[in-house]
Amino acid sequence: MKTQWLFTDGSVNTASKIGYGAYLLVPDLTLSLDSLKPGIKLKRFEQTSSSKLELQTLLWALKEVQAYDAKFIVYTDSQNIIGLPGRRERLVRSNYYTKNHKRLRHFELYQAFYQISDQLNIAFVKISGHKAAGQKDQIDQIFALVDQASRAALRGFS
Repeated sequence: MKTQWLFTDGSVNTASKIGYGAYLLVPDLTLSLDSLKPGIKLKRFEQTSSSKLELQTLLWALKEVQAYDAKFIVYTDSQNIIGLPGRRERLVRSNYYTKNHKRLRHFELYQAFYQISDQLNIAFVKISGHKAAGQKDQIDQIFALVDQASRAALRGFS
């Protein structure tokens, strides 16, 4: 099975609750950054927050690429996403309610995350989103392209 690397990120304006998600599917990590830039996909999301946007962007990206017969290595700087696989049993057991019997705000997104995760061969990797230029390896540089694209789209909106 072929491996594909998926980079996702998002930027949100907390006042307007508008955000832009970006993803890049990379078939070969040795490709130049210039050749990868045109492959970045952007999408606008409304009534969102930073945590919600990261999940919305990931779900959108996975739905877009799910037709590929591949193993996906997903790079994200979202601790929430990285922690979701380990939280699954508890969330499902509690039917997505808190200990205080309140429904989790993004429970539908969590359910969608688990559903698509069951359908695809996915591994998640936490990446530090904002390293100094001299500390970035190839993975960090590719992630920076996606991060910059989402921030530029948000700035263009403002």
